[in-house]
Amino acid sequence: MVNIQLLGGVGEIGGNKFLIRDGDSKLLLDFGMSLGLRGRFFSEPFLAPRDGQGLISLLSHSHIDHAMCISLLNRKIPVYCGETTLAILRTLSEMRQKGFENDLDGLDFRTFRTGDKISLGNIQLEPIHVDHSVPGSYGFLVHTSSGTIAYSGDFRAHGSKSTLTTDFVDNAKKSPHEIFLCEGTNLVRGDLRTEQEVLEKSEHVIRKTTGLVLASFSSADIDRLRTFHEIAEKSDRILALSMKQAYLLRSLSKDKHLEVPDVLKDPHITVYQRTKKTYYHWEKDILGQASVKTSKDIREMQDKVILASSSYDMNEVLDIQPGPGGAFINSSSEPFNEEMEIDHERFINWLNHFGLPMYQIHSSGHMMPTELRETIGQIQPKRLVPIHTEQPELYRLFVKDLTKVELGTKGSTVEL
Repeated sequence: MVNIQLLGGVGEIGGNKFLIRDGDSKLLLDFGMSLGLRGRFFSEPFLAPRDGQGLISLLSHSHIDHAMCISLLNRKIPVYCGETTLAILRTLSEMRQKGFENDLDGLDFRTFRTGDKISLGNIQLEPIHVDHSVPGSYGFLVHTSSGTIAYSGDFRAHGSKSTLTTDFVDNAKKSPHEIFLCEGTNLVRGDLRTEQEVLEKSEHVIRKTTGLVLASFSSADIDRLRTFHEIAEKSDRILALSMKQAYLLRSLSKDKHLEVPDVLKDPHITVYQRTKKTYYHWEKDILGQASVKTSKDIREMQDKVILASSSYDMNEVLDIQPGPGGAFINSSSEPFNEEMEIDHERFINWLNHFGLPMYQIHSSGHMMPTELRETIGQIQPKRLVPIHTEQPELYRLFVKDLTKVELGTKGSTVEL
């Protein structure tokens, strides 16, 4: 008998944890952090790693709500992931403060790429790339003794690599699926904007801006980095990356499957050196190899810079002292919970202080509602379990004409 235990990722965005059992074979689809629960229960030393049951862990991509909890796994449990995901996880681990939440030592990583077929006891696993806001993202077709389970991971159909998601859908259409574990992040935050539109709108703002441009985007969003790098080239500005972004970019440049700028040689990229008394080993490493600018340098060339920054960089902006005519481009997700709303309001106060208007220009890493219906209609699963969404009932009503929708709760089990 085959079943899926929904350990996380239902009724919430993130925290994906789905345990598939097929006889003696057990597969854990993602092991992500539940961002809401973490603040309530998850703090050293109140919770520490414990031994787990023997199973196999599988990661769809490197975002913390899908992969952060792998440090808690028993070291006897193999962790399967894409090659790019492993590179990102290891690089981020080097940069993060050491602790039980960030301990990858001893983990048995095993990598795959699209086209691989992996035999895990009674389970046959087929990883297929998808487009998302971080490179190396995958969906999975899990073939069990009772039928096939499709797992979306996080995916989109409007990104610059949308053909990757098309590959996943085309492969999923080839055989009937008993259950589709499918994300629904954007059911109430739909904004169908492509990466090309982000480029065009951001370029328009920057072309009209006479002062310093600050831009906020995820460190691992390579599509967005390429977008702002292209704008920097066209506008004859320099893209000043954080030390973290530069260190990660240097690591990913070794992946022959990715198209990333050379952070060490590109004339339109520099590394912003934060004001600190001491620097970590990895910070010294990247600062010693790349072109570097300080707050004093940026202050004197504001009309020539796009500075990658976020709400955590306001002390640095104080040192830069932005002049009139600047702009802040928020190219990341808007706040979607109360804690994020409070942080966002505080950040707006800082922008007001500096006289920096804000532009929200973003392309989501998740399916839009219309794309979601089209994808489900193409795959035609017998049943669907909404995951990675805070609106499961809305999800059910939205697609109930396409498939039978089962609303799971955390800890519940779905039988095949």
